[in-house]
Amino acid sequence: MTAHEALLRADDLEVEYRSRGRKSFTALKGVSLDIRPGETLGLVGESGSGKTTIGRAILGLVPVTSGTITFDGRDITRIAPAERRGLARDIQVVFQDPYTSLNPSMTVADILAEPLLVQGWTRKDAYARIRDLLDRVHLPADADRRLPREFSGGQRQRIAIARAIALNPRLIICDEPVSALDLTTQARVLDLLIEIQESTGVAYLFVSHDLGVIRHISHRVTVLYRGEIVEEGEVDQVTARPSHPYTQRLFMSAPVADVAQQRKRREERRLLAAGREN
Repeated sequence: MTAHEALLRADDLEVEYRSRGRKSFTALKGVSLDIRPGETLGLVGESGSGKTTIGRAILGLVPVTSGTITFDGRDITRIAPAERRGLARDIQVVFQDPYTSLNPSMTVADILAEPLLVQGWTRKDAYARIRDLLDRVHLPADADRRLPREFSGGQRQRIAIARAIALNPRLIICDEPVSALDLTTQARVLDLLIEIQESTGVAYLFVSHDLGVIRHISHRVTVLYRGEIVEEGEVDQVTARPSHPYTQRLFMSAPVADVAQQRKRREERRLLAAGREN
């Protein structure tokens, strides 16, 4: 595979949620995207845009109504559970809330050892790997003996990242991994993810509602609105010169430290919304 070939590709993806006695809801409508080895594709949109559904479809957590998902040229759209477990070596996930994604009754060592032991590692090799993982995410060596509740939100997310990289995956789905953190901690976690990518070559599908966060970490950007792609391109182009009105509103919604600039953005967003309604 060359650097320009897709590691993961979704073609004409549609996901429809159905429930008894209720009208069906189409979360994704003909979405196509690709992620290349070692790059970050930012997936941005407001709540309900369908961005999280794409990540869940890749992970096999929601059924695909139509379309295909291929990983390294292999169709993984509807693979059997046993094959899906094997795919965990190559595709991992970091969720939004690090506390609920970590078993509160397990020590950090047990949390990090779990995916390794499932894949057949010996306990001795697994615990040697844990020391390396804690160093990779800049946590102290004695963190392995502690429980998740003993850490801050940012530290818990570092533990979740360590678990995600334990098996040296080729792709990590990052589902709003910094949205529950304060701005300073967000920046540190984003920088950690970039550092890991540069040293390992892992690719990210980075899901966020915040275009500012997407700009910090992504190489390319795909913008979703009501289950459809409305804009996509290189990160500098989409975040600096957004062409679609929806992307422009997302940009104006991104928080900034300067109060006057934030006030100006709110006014610009209001005028843009008013112009759209007229």
